[in-house]
Amino acid sequence: MSEASLEDQFLELLKKNEKFRLAVASYLGYNEILRKLSEHDEKFNSILEEIKLLREDQNKLWENQNKLWEEVRALREGQKRLWEEVKALREEQNRLWEGQNRLWESQNRLWKEVKYLRAEVDSFGKAVGRTLEDYTAAFVRVILEDKGYSKEKVNIRKTTIIHDNKIVEIDIFNEDPLIVGEVTTYLDTVEQAKEEINKILYDKEVVERKFKRKVEMKILAVANVPSNVLEELKKLTEDNEITFIFGRELVQEI
Repeated sequence: MSEASLEDQFLELLKKNEKFRLAVASYLGYNEILRKLSEHDEKFNSILEEIKLLREDQNKLWENQNKLWEEVRALREGQKRLWEEVKALREEQNRLWEGQNRLWESQNRLWKEVKYLRAEVDSFGKAVGRTLEDYTAAFVRVILEDKGYSKEKVNIRKTTIIHDNKIVEIDIFNEDPLIVGEVTTYLDTVEQAKEEINKILYDKEVVERKFKRKVEMKILAVANVPSNVLEELKKLTEDNEITFIFGRELVQEI
């Protein structure tokens, strides 16, 4: 969902690093692909904003419903008043359900648009051979080539390993040199960041047991990170010797 956020990081790298620019140019299809990705980002952000507004409306509806039930409790004080207020409550509740139904209809239309947009993005991604994991893989390839590894040894890919009768999925993997990494679009809290760090350390342990060699590089790629989580995430990755690749920094709303 947030491939566009990682694009911002790539654009910045393209401006500053000529070697990186040459390495990824063949994958991105130059300005036309960047323009289309930017258009998709704008459409997707617009839909997310509409969904946010719908959720706020839904919360208001639930608040109104709670107020109505408080009125029901007050109506129990008198039989005559009770029936009069119950009638009014039912009328209000009908209006509430009508509003709720309209809300769901609007939300369903939005989800259809989101589904269509995702299908469009997936189709476009396949056409140019790029996904969030692919962007990270391309970035890691450049890092390894800068370190002197030959292209024959660099085969960044996603893989699964059976460990203790469990399937362990690893987003970023290279056999020689031995590399593991995880890719995620968004980390909302410090707790989520710690979980992602633990996942990488677990991947490292599994891979080292399987291949009987030390992992030479651990990678965490995150497309979007709120500013209140970013500093802690930088510290966690540094303490655990994890290469941290992140997209645009978000300012968390207060």
